[in-house]
Amino acid sequence: AAEGKALSAQKCGIRFQPPSIVLIYRDNSRNETRRRVMPVRNFSKFSDCSRAAEQLKNNPRHKAYLEGVTLRQLRRLCGLLRGHLEGRSLAESLRKIQQEDAIDPEEDMNKLDDKELAKRKSIMDELFEKNRKKKEDPDFVYDVEVDFPRDEQLESCAWDVESDEEI
Repeated sequence: AAEGKALSAQKCGIRFQPPSIVLIYRDNSRNETRRRVMPVRNFSKFSDCSRAAEQLKNNPRHKAYLEGVTLRQLRRLCGLLRGHLEGRSLAESLRKIQQEDAIDPEEDMNKLDDKELAKRKSIMDELFEKNRKKKEDPDFVYDVEVDFPRDEQLESCAWDVESDEEI
């Protein structure tokens, strides 16, 4: 939970009928946990999930509640809704979303268009944040020092060697 904010998102889910995003959030001013159901208006199996997520996130009625929910998470939830409308099972939809969110280390990102590159960067940023050690974590250690073993012979590279050659 974020300190100082009146509302902080706790959990996010979906309701198939009618297509809706369900948010469990903490109302810090009242010290209550509440639920908010946000219908995804005019949503069909042909809808663009990115657009639907952006419309929800920017909707003045929902904006304050969705502040702690990433656009990618909303996009994924809309993907599950669309999968249901297309007749896929929840497991199939989850599998499809996981495949779309996977990063292939062999992929040449120089060949991607701006939209695909932004998507990959967003995935990597989210993975970084998820795996990052924070001060609040019980196993957080400040200023870690590591001694690397010096047993093996160090390899030198051609560019390491000083030379008087002009390049």
